[in-house]
Amino acid sequence: MTTSARVALFEVAANPDPDSTLPFLIRLPLSGGELVLKARDSWPRTAKVYCHRADGWPDDPEIIERIPVRSCQRRGVAIDLVLDRPRENRSQLVFTRIQGGREGIFLAVRAHHPPGPARDPRPAPPRRRSRAPHDPRR
Repeated sequence: MTTSARVALFEVAANPDPDSTLPFLIRLPLSGGELVLKARDSWPRTAKVYCHRADGWPDDPEIIERIPVRSCQRRGVAIDLVLDRPRENRSQLVFTRIQGGREGIFLAVRAHHPPGPARDPRPAPPRRRSRAPHDPRR
């Protein structure tokens, strides 16, 4: 007997609505179900991407991208997203209220600071001899 684990996917499709100013649909796997958004771009490469909720995922979408998800977790007003690809793999969806009280959702690059170079755990030697505060040669 074989079992196959279902891999969670981040999916981007063309928005089938030709009159929409948001040409992409994005589907995110969340623990409570999927989240489908209309978006201005497929990924936040240079700036945050405006999104809003879509009515649902189309029956036969034109898929643009399909990437395995390493992590997709809600943290308060944000969702942290980590994709299983070498570049452009971390993002965050932030939920807010915009002018008029409408919900605004922004897909932005999540700040990620890689660890710096390895540091020698021994204390550094003094750089120069310190002088006594009463030293007249100061």
